[in-house]
Amino acid sequence: MSHSTLRRKLAERSFIGLCIAAVALPLIILIVLMVDVGIDSIDRLNWSFLSSYPSRKAEEAGIRPGLVGSVYLIALTAAMALPIGVGAAVYLEEYAKRGWLANLIEINLANLAGVPSIIYGLLGLKLFVRTIGLGRGLLAGACTMALLILPIVILASREALRTVPLSIREGAYALGATRWQTVSQVVLPVAFPGILTGAILSVSRAIGEAAPLIVVGALAYIAFLPDGINSPFTVLPIQIFNWVSRPQREFLDNAAAGIVVLLVTMLLLNGLAIYLRNRLQKRRYW
Repeated sequence: MSHSTLRRKLAERSFIGLCIAAVALPLIILIVLMVDVGIDSIDRLNWSFLSSYPSRKAEEAGIRPGLVGSVYLIALTAAMALPIGVGAAVYLEEYAKRGWLANLIEINLANLAGVPSIIYGLLGLKLFVRTIGLGRGLLAGACTMALLILPIVILASREALRTVPLSIREGAYALGATRWQTVSQVVLPVAFPGILTGAILSVSRAIGEAAPLIVVGALAYIAFLPDGINSPFTVLPIQIFNWVSRPQREFLDNAAAGIVVLLVTMLLLNGLAIYLRNRLQKRRYW
C-alpha cells in the first residue's frame, strides 16, 4: 500500500470519527439533561400536577392554565398559518412566473425562517397589539406565532411540491385536466405527506416558544382558563420560565416536571409527523 493511499484512508477514518463524535456528543448531553430533569420531576408528575392551577405553594401548583393555553394558542396558530402557508407555496411553485420577483421572494422567505423569534414578538407587539388594537390576548399571540412559523410552512410545502415528478403533471395535462385540476387533484394529494410533516414540525416549534409571547403580553402567573380569543393567557414555556426564576427548590422541581410534559408533547407531535408521513407515502402511485 502506497504512502498516499495510507494517508487518504487515515484522513477518511479521521473524518468519519469526527462525524460520529459530532453526533454522539449532543446526544450524550441531551440524555444527561433528560435524565437529570426526569429525576427532579419524578415526584411531581401526577394527575394533580396536570389539572391544578398555579399556586404560591409549590406542592399545590399545577400547569393547567399553561397547558390549556398552549392548546388554544397552537390551534389558532395552525388555523391561520397552515392554509395561508400552503396556499402561498402552491402559488409560488405552480403559478408564479420565474423571474427577479420570484427570486426575491425566495430569498426573503429563507431569511425570515432564520430570524430570531424575539423579533417576531416585537413585530406582533407593534402590529397586532398597538396598531390593530387586538390587545394582549390570545388572538394577538396566535397571530404573532402564525407569522413566526409561516416562512417555515411555506418552505416545507414548496419542497414537498417539488418532490412530485413532472411526469405526473404532464400525464394529467395529457388527459385534459386544467392546471387547477392537476394541482388540486393530483399534485397536492401526492405532496400531502411532506406538507403535513412540515406543518406538524412547524407547530411543534411554536409550542416551545416563549420569547415572542412574553413581548406580546402573555402572563407569567394566571389562575383561570382563557374564555375567549381576546382573553389573557399563558403557555407552558412561560409557566416553566416563571418557576425557574423562583429561588425555592420545590418550584425548580415543578419546572422540571413542566419540561418533561413539554418534551413529551413535542416528541408525540414529531412521532405523529413521522408516522403519518410513512403511512401516507405508501399510498403513492408511482
